Amino acid sequence: MRRTEAHLVLADGETFAGELVGHVPESGIAAGEVVFNTALSGYQEIISDPSYAGQIITFTYPHIGNYGCNPYDDESTQPRCRGVIVRDLARRSSNWRAKDDLEAFLRRHLISGISGIDTRRLTKHLRDAGAMPGAFGTASHEDLLLAAKTDGGTDGQDLANLVTTTAPYTVGAVDAPLYVVAYDFGIKTSIVRQLADAGVQVEVVSASTAAADVLAREPDGVFLSNGPGDPAAVQGGIATVRSLLGEVPMFGICLGHQILSLALGARTFKLPFGHHGGNHPVRQIKTNRVEITSQNHNYAVDGSSLPTGSSVTHVNLNDGDVEGIATPDLRAFSVQYHPEAGPGPHDARYLFQDFIELMRETA
Repeated sequence: MRRTEAHLVLADGETFAGELVGHVPESGIAAGEVVFNTALSGYQEIISDPSYAGQIITFTYPHIGNYGCNPYDDESTQPRCRGVIVRDLARRSSNWRAKDDLEAFLRRHLISGISGIDTRRLTKHLRDAGAMPGAFGTASHEDLLLAAKTDGGTDGQDLANLVTTTAPYTVGAVDAPLYVVAYDFGIKTSIVRQLADAGVQVEVVSASTAAADVLAREPDGVFLSNGPGDPAAVQGGIATVRSLLGEVPMFGICLGHQILSLALGARTFKLPFGHHGGNHPVRQIKTNRVEITSQNHNYAVDGSSLPTGSSVTHVNLNDGDVEGIATPDLRAFSVQYHPEAGPGPHDARYLFQDFIELMRETA
């Protein structure tokens, strides 16, 4: 099957030639903040991760789509990314679990993609110049450049409210010994599944749920999920978490970690090109144990801005950024990375058990 020629144009004018794959946008243009992910597998989980809302995902691994897609590996009901960039998209999949190929998956979910791109050159450019808006499609170079320059990116954007659930739902056994309310800022299915598998009944609620409504449910703990966008823009979530501090044990992941830190009075800042991939080394300060972790974020917490009573528990060994904090007196802790993986290594799954132990201690 012959594919349509297309181009990718970044906001700084850098241009790449390729072929359009997946959904064909009516305007001929797909635009968003271009980032790169270094994972070697797990493309379906990455594409369906709500944390990519507003972004176009570049896969650094050259061959994407080899083993197809299946419903079990979805991390949400609907991908929220703006598009996908690959070097080579497999035309056929070969795996006993596959129910569909990746291009059919993209078309079904109305996600556009561009293949044939020199992703090595693109990744090196983003590392040097930083993540930036871009646009791809069949439109003229001038129109693509204009779309890239006028895309707002994720700065100052509260995207959590665009991806959160519209109604509460419960996962896990009714007679589970522990009951957790999970704030959905863009929660991944793997997180809910692993909490339920650990013997927790999880009620997932909207990002806008008031603290009083949560406390009225009398949960054993509150979980703050991952999600997209600028954490400092999630003002409602920050205020809510501030009201919950000290009232109930809390555990946050990714955006939830940043929101908890902001609620404590710390600051966040945007990284040049973020951390996206499944091979990031993180050191646990207390034990000096090193974990290989799955990560997906563009913002980080300024450790020097943490208040008295809060401390840094984990650091990134690549750049020294904060990867975890704890505030024992308030029974709250969080990590920047993804212990549920999906995709990625399982080194950090002990954190779910730490949350369970914290809830049991204060029950």
